[in-house]
Amino acid sequence: MNSTDKPGIREILTDAIRFWEWRRLFYNLVLAAVVTFDFARHFPQSKRALEFHALLTLFLLAVLANAAYCAAYLVELPVQFSEFREPWRRYRFALWLLGSVFAAVLAHFFAIGMFGSDAPLLLI
Repeated sequence: MNSTDKPGIREILTDAIRFWEWRRLFYNLVLAAVVTFDFARHFPQSKRALEFHALLTLFLLAVLANAAYCAAYLVELPVQFSEFREPWRRYRFALWLLGSVFAAVLAHFFAIGMFGSDAPLLLI
């Protein structure tokens, strides 16, 4: 690839934003589903989480989860500027999937911590 064939910063940023921001919606839906499931599973004990301060905590965790989602750009942009751009574009979905699963596991543990658990926490 010669220097005239390399994409510009505008093309790279547009590609990155187009890929990651559309998938942010599904990332948030997965996390919301996990939290909703854990809330329902621990009902009626989980009703205490409907208090104002607990709702603020949930809001804060949602904002932090979305800030963590932006970490993908720390990998995305340098790779897009490298010679590995084309292979990366084919396989970056794997990073999204892995990150979403990791976030879902974290959301699950935070949710059972907030909503209560009748079983001991097991970390394998």
